[in-house]
Amino acid sequence: QVQLVETGGGLVQPGGSLRLSCAASGTIVSINFMGWYRQVPGKERELVARITNGGTTTYADSVKGRFTISRDNTKNTAYLQMNSLKPEDTAVYYCNAVVFTTLTLLNAYWGQGTQVTVSS
Repeated sequence: QVQLVETGGGLVQPGGSLRLSCAASGTIVSINFMGWYRQVPGKERELVARITNGGTTTYADSVKGRFTISRDNTKNTAYLQMNSLKPEDTAVYYCNAVVFTTLTLLNAYWGQGTQVTVSS
């Protein structure tokens, strides 16, 4: 019913920047939260940043001051601007959205993931 398409991953040198995008499409009445999570092999998926439909943001301590999440509600799209990237930011990044597909039905959806590699 809802599809999330992520773009913008890739290889970057330490100290560099990347911008991830996540576009939601399908049967959408409204989107509550949009967020980014990341996962490395052998570890649990962890929250990176999240934003409400009102613009309230939450960040993991490890990315505060370096990453910025934003969203365009008219396009059902969220963005993650990542600056001052470190090798430890290397992971698969997943977009997550909590969506009302009807006035009363709320579900969480995940994107397919995009690889971010920070290496010299």
